[in-house]
Amino acid sequence: MNLIAFLLIAIILSSLLILVGHFLPNRQLELNKNSPYECGFDPINSARLPFSFRFFLVAILFLIFDLEIALLFPILPSLNNNIYNLFFLSSMFLIILASGLAYEWQQGGLEWAE
Repeated sequence: MNLIAFLLIAIILSSLLILVGHFLPNRQLELNKNSPYECGFDPINSARLPFSFRFFLVAILFLIFDLEIALLFPILPSLNNNIYNLFFLSSMFLIILASGLAYEWQQGGLEWAE
């Protein structure tokens, strides 16, 4: 019964928010608001420049190596008695990550210039 009440409230609340978001905003378009820049200058170039794919690759690699610490911390308290298991699991995890980084480096994925 609680699950049905929760789902009913969630559906009603989300529908209400969608309706308010649809009818509330002012939809009168102005010339200044439609221009890419609102500072009064006319745009010289396109406002939408494409990002390099290599930027996203380096960002993803940073996230992977940043999250490795978050994945290693839960192992530490659980293996408090046996330091050899902790060392083995941590080193295997780091070896897998390091081999992936070495492969990416060898393939030239970290080079900015082509």
